[in-house]
Amino acid sequence: MRKDVRILLVGEPKVGKTSLIMSLVSEEFPDEVPLRAEEITIPADVTPERVPTHIVDYSEAEQSDEQLYQEISKANVICIVYSVNNKKSIEKVTSHWIPLITDRTDKDSRVPLILVGNKSDLVEHSSMETILPIMNQYQDIETCVECSAKNLKNISELFYYAQKAVLHPTGPLYCPEEKELKPSCIKALTRIFKVSDLDNDGILNDNELNFFQRTCFNTPLAPQALEDVKNVVRRNMNDGVKDNGLTLKGFLFLHTLFIQRGRHETTWTVLRRFGYDDDLELTQEYLFPVIKIPPDCTTELNHNAYLFLQSVFDKHDKDRDCALSPDEVKDLFKVFPYMPWGPDVNNTVCTNDQGWITYQGYLSQWTLTTYLDVQRSLEYLGYLGYSIIYEQGSQAAAITVTRNKRIDLQKKQTQRSVFRCNVLGARGSGKSGFLQAFLGKNLQQQRRIREDHKSLYAISTTYVYGQEKYLLLHEVMPDFDFLSEADLACDVVCLVYDINNPRTFEYCAKVYKQYFIDSKTPCVVIAAKSDLHEVRQHYSLSPQDFCRKHKLHPPQPFTCNTTDALSKDIYTRLTTMAMYPHMAQADLKNSTFWLRASVGATVCAVLGFAMYRALLKQR
Repeated sequence: MRKDVRILLVGEPKVGKTSLIMSLVSEEFPDEVPLRAEEITIPADVTPERVPTHIVDYSEAEQSDEQLYQEISKANVICIVYSVNNKKSIEKVTSHWIPLITDRTDKDSRVPLILVGNKSDLVEHSSMETILPIMNQYQDIETCVECSAKNLKNISELFYYAQKAVLHPTGPLYCPEEKELKPSCIKALTRIFKVSDLDNDGILNDNELNFFQRTCFNTPLAPQALEDVKNVVRRNMNDGVKDNGLTLKGFLFLHTLFIQRGRHETTWTVLRRFGYDDDLELTQEYLFPVIKIPPDCTTELNHNAYLFLQSVFDKHDKDRDCALSPDEVKDLFKVFPYMPWGPDVNNTVCTNDQGWITYQGYLSQWTLTTYLDVQRSLEYLGYLGYSIIYEQGSQAAAITVTRNKRIDLQKKQTQRSVFRCNVLGARGSGKSGFLQAFLGKNLQQQRRIREDHKSLYAISTTYVYGQEKYLLLHEVMPDFDFLSEADLACDVVCLVYDINNPRTFEYCAKVYKQYFIDSKTPCVVIAAKSDLHEVRQHYSLSPQDFCRKHKLHPPQPFTCNTTDALSKDIYTRLTTMAMYPHMAQADLKNSTFWLRASVGATVCAVLGFAMYRALLKQR
């Protein structure tokens, strides 16, 4: 909501603009009225909406046209004052003032207008018959009020309506001609309904309605009040209440009713609680809360964030198969203004036999987004309503910023859960196969992936000494002369060569010597396509001798050309090296280092699967 409101009073001379302002301030009619009142600021604590309000007078005798234009451009709402006993001042409303204001304001940001009929104490009749056709003709007119500065009739109401026209405008919400909500309002309220529908059954039950009421208005509804609300809907429409819960149609009808009865503030309170601005767009402050990330720190989702994302998955996994079908994914992202996941996601995370994203794959994709682009992750959580459902100040509460990597190295331990492995190698050496094998896809399955659906990332979980961790593989494009800092910044490096292609190891050797020989980042050489015949590499040293010379682990044989289940051992080893880079070097000659990690991973994978099945039964 706006931090302040600026009200401008305009109109013909002698209609009582200055008297209205002075009567409001002094609560009595002034004996002497100056040509123009000074700008008045009403403090927030004495206004109904708790917002500071500036009231500005205009005098044709004291101010130039240019000054008037400046005031019009600064105003949030303009009161056009006429005298109810002066027909000419009424005619000037449409012949002069409305056209002038329209010409001086931007078409995309129209200023709301209030028609003010002053001096009602001088006549016995109302001017409303003359004014109502004008109100119907001009959409910018919020309301009309008749008042009297002399006997203080409707003075405070006038300025309340003016303030309300700024803070709770009708224009963005409702079309008076059609007597229905505008499309942008329906879209916003539909998202709010879907976010509030915690079990995704298309109905707001009593618990969900109470949560919604408490979230927006800080107070629950009594059981009888809930029934009264539903009865109002029942009396007006057939499909507004279903199974004793409120449907989307019923929800939209209630807001239409609020607006028609002049209770715009109810709908605006709901919209603003769910992050919307005056144009019914989600605010930048809501979508992108400030989060500070120092250098050499990474971003991860915390426990509450994973619980929230699990609940989102559960409410959209209608068939309870622990995977999201294309229709279920589409339903999940209906609260987004666009589809955030493309077909490449299905080749970035684990999928089931039908190619649908599994529960683990779903969490992995969120983990990837948070690690690579935390602002995007905050935006996505905003669309899903994380801060509202979990009653947090903002989505930033879902993020853990890890400590500086240098401190981890000094202390020889880490609390991080996500580790990045950059995979480098010559073109055709087998990098993509290495990534896809991590997701359980063998060579035959990989050949079915369309070129435009391929991904340069793969992420899944591994177990290291009983702890579940995420390993993020990133395939770096082979451009030796232009490796960026992002290409080099990681926790462990894979250098991949094709044992059947004699020209591929040279690239690995050059990259290592150029970028990693003096680095503290652990490096592993992968001898890919190990099912093929090994040929001599066109390099001065064999891969084995190169690794021995530079104190690297021997080349690790790898193939994805198999019908058997693909081994995860190499990925567990990579995660272990990323977690304990000091041990990776110290235990170079000790094969038990990797053996311990592999055994631990196998045990945890078995335990993990058993726990997963138990959870499925509960769900």
